[in-house]
Amino acid sequence: MTLIKSISGIRGTIGGTPEDGLNPLAIVKFVAAYATFIRKNTKVTSNKIVVGRDARISGPMVKHVVLGTLTGMGFDVVDIDLATTPTTELAVTKEGACGGIILTASHNPKQWNALKLLNEKGEFLNAAEGAEVLSLAAKEDFVFANVDHLGKVITDTTYIQKHIDDVLALKLVDAQAIKEANFKVAIDCVNSVGGIAIPALLKALGVQQVLELNCEPTGQFAHNPEPLPENLTDISDLIRTEKADVGFVVDPDVDRLAIVCENGEMFVEEYTLVAVADYVLSHTPGNTVSNLSSSRALRDVTHKYAGCEYYAAAVGEVNVVAKMKATNAVIGGEGNGGVIYPASHYGRDALVGIALFLTHLAKKKMTVSQLRKTYPEYFISKQKIQLTPEIDVDAILAKVKEKFAHYDITDIDGVKIDFPDKWVHLRKSNTEPIIRIYSEAHSMEEAKELGDELIKIIQDMCK
Repeated sequence: MTLIKSISGIRGTIGGTPEDGLNPLAIVKFVAAYATFIRKNTKVTSNKIVVGRDARISGPMVKHVVLGTLTGMGFDVVDIDLATTPTTELAVTKEGACGGIILTASHNPKQWNALKLLNEKGEFLNAAEGAEVLSLAAKEDFVFANVDHLGKVITDTTYIQKHIDDVLALKLVDAQAIKEANFKVAIDCVNSVGGIAIPALLKALGVQQVLELNCEPTGQFAHNPEPLPENLTDISDLIRTEKADVGFVVDPDVDRLAIVCENGEMFVEEYTLVAVADYVLSHTPGNTVSNLSSSRALRDVTHKYAGCEYYAAAVGEVNVVAKMKATNAVIGGEGNGGVIYPASHYGRDALVGIALFLTHLAKKKMTVSQLRKTYPEYFISKQKIQLTPEIDVDAILAKVKEKFAHYDITDIDGVKIDFPDKWVHLRKSNTEPIIRIYSEAHSMEEAKELGDELIKIIQDMCK
């Protein structure tokens, strides 16, 4: 059994001893600490906290413990039950709540679950805030409410529809153009809440032909739930057999979006944000942001538009959002298929991504594979190097930075070296002596060669 406590929340496998697994005792302690943090730090007068969950088998158990703990801490809870992560984020602001908890382990397998923590803006806590929650939990520095001040549970299962209504109201979403394009769309929702939200969204957008795969929200994931090419062979086959125009795949909490071309080939997750950004920038020029490990293609597309600038953020959604706000970006996100569109809200949102992409495709009047060819071709290699515990990883990264000082170096999150036609990004693990090495070039062979070169340099430094 595994229990991982971090500044972004608590996650683990279900079961085990109190300190070894995600179980009711661990949930109570962590939620009580979060409630204490919210009571101390919230900037709104509301006494409400929103709770939403994906369709994991453990979801009902975890939810009941969370609801009981929050009401025991004196908070009223808006239980929106089965809902996507972006739906829960939107519900926080719509309710005027002082926070929210999302019960999801994202792309982790079914035995995992997690608590993701939101502030009153429906955005994830930052590092300092997360650390404060961890400290409160470790010290058990919280007090439960007496009988006269217990909270209550308010059930509201309308938020997925409210989310869809918001998406349709976005100025750059053209449901009429999508309807007239008469797309045949295949979807794989990996047996979670996407099976509720995505078919309803497509219907609202005017899509008449929807081929549903794994849309029953049972929590029994039909395949590894991370939307990577090796896990998506079924939808590729379905698209080719049924001659669909496009395929959409989401992870269990629907904040990541992978796209499949009409020929069954992957659009590639890195290019979800690139394509959506291209469409947004063509109508509302402005700045863009992605993390340091995301494709350079977003920078290239951004620079097509006069006066538009690309900025890189440290890895992590909260860091991307902070940089987007600082640069007044009109679109941003992460290379894992996470689209953040501030005109909607500051959170990765596959529903927004689908609506904007379909509008873009309808207006371009080309196939998905043809659209993909209009973007710069890059390939990313992901490797890692295992080091011995006594090696000072920070010192190694400092030596790498010094060795390549004549190139463009970014060190806000590890070390990223930008060469004229490629880049490599080195980040250390927070939990073990590992350096993760991401490299990108115009071919996979060249990207891997670059990563291999850095691995050899590091190994030589360690001798």
